[in-house]
Amino acid sequence: MNAERPDEAVDETAEDAQAPAAEEPATEPATEEAADEVVDPEAALEAAEKKASDSWDRYLRAAAELENVRKRAERDVEKAHKFALERFGKELLAVRDTLEMGLAAAENATVESILEGKNATLKLLASTMQQFGIEQVDPLGEPFDPELHEAISVQPSEDVEPGSVVNVVQKGYTLNGRLLRPAMVIVAAE
Repeated sequence: MNAERPDEAVDETAEDAQAPAAEEPATEPATEEAADEVVDPEAALEAAEKKASDSWDRYLRAAAELENVRKRAERDVEKAHKFALERFGKELLAVRDTLEMGLAAAENATVESILEGKNATLKLLASTMQQFGIEQVDPLGEPFDPELHEAISVQPSEDVEPGSVVNVVQKGYTLNGRLLRPAMVIVAAE
C-alpha cells in the first residue's frame, strides 16, 4: 500500500502540474485579447483629432448655412418692403394718365365734358383703391367713433342725434381695416 500511495502522490502531483499548465494557455489568450483591446495612445489621439476635426467642419458648415439663410431672409424682406407697392403704383399710373389726358383735352372742352372726365377719373381712382383694400370712411349721420373720426368742432343740430356726425369736412380711409387717416368731422352737440 505504501507503494500505491507514492504512486498516487506522484499521480496527483502530475495532475497538479498539468492543471496549471492547462490554465496557463487559457490566461495567455486573455492577455493577448487585453493587449489587442489596449489601443495605441497615438492612434487613439489621431482618431479623436479626426473626429474633432470632422465635428468642427460640420459645425462651420452649419453656421455658414444658417448665416446664408439669415441673409437671404433679410434680402427677401427688403425686396418685399421695396417693391410692395409696385402693383399699386402701376394701377395709379392709369389714374395719372387719365388726369393728364383730361388736362390736355380741357383746353377746348366744355364744362360738362371736363366734369364728366373728372368723375370718370375719380371712379377709376376709387376702384384702384378698393382693389388694394383702401376703403373710404364717410360717417355722415353715424355716431361719433374716436377710433375712426377726428372731431374738429361741435355744433347744435336738430337733424341728427347728439354725439352723431353732422358734417364730414374730410373723409377718412382704412387699409384692410386699419386706419390710414381719420375722417375730420363736426359732431352734434348734446
